[in-house]
Amino acid sequence: MARLWDAQTGEMLRGLSPADDAREVWTIALSPDGQTLVTGGADTVVRLWDTRSGTVRLALKGHGEPVSAAAFSSDGKTLASASFDATIRLWNGQTGVLQRTLQAHGDSVCSVALSPDSTRVLSGSADRTAILWRADTGAVLHTFKGHGGAVCSVAFSPDNRTIATGSEDKTVRLWDADACRLMHTLEGHNGAVRSVAFSPDGHTVASASEDGTVRLWDAHVQPMPLSF
Repeated sequence: MARLWDAQTGEMLRGLSPADDAREVWTIALSPDGQTLVTGGADTVVRLWDTRSGTVRLALKGHGEPVSAAAFSSDGKTLASASFDATIRLWNGQTGVLQRTLQAHGDSVCSVALSPDSTRVLSGSADRTAILWRADTGAVLHTFKGHGGAVCSVAFSPDNRTIATGSEDKTVRLWDADACRLMHTLEGHNGAVRSVAFSPDGHTVASASEDGTVRLWDAHVQPMPLSF
């Protein structure tokens, strides 16, 4: 079950649980206008909920294994879902029509993000890579290699210029999103890094780890030579 809360009061507004399947919810995403909540999980279905009524508006089927991650584009027109079936699917965020399937990873896809300008898709995988894709064609732009474990989380900076990847190898890596080169490796966690995010101004990267800590990093570090 997913739960919807009032962000100002902390009051739970409603629980969202599909009648046709009660298995675990593994990921959620909120549309930019706040009117649609997406859930995905063990039953392989991507559900779009009306946040006002708490009802399922669309149930998107197609993934062959559990849905591990979901993300909206900044304009809400595109929804990306990632799965243990090693694919990313791009759906129309309003109609639920499948636009294209992205497939190049060699293992489960753990994380997905869309660039702020909605032109690129970024995915992280258990195959220890992150892949940058063109959103309009699904073409692979670059494969980021170098992590020593699964890439659990990916994020774009607000200005589209920097990519952050968090990994089971306990590190966060910052990449130049245009030149596709490594800028810096951030070390300090003692456990897998499960989540990364940029601050709204892009100056800070936050990382959350299985070591029980959240770390804040300066996003404007000096570049270092690329090495794989």
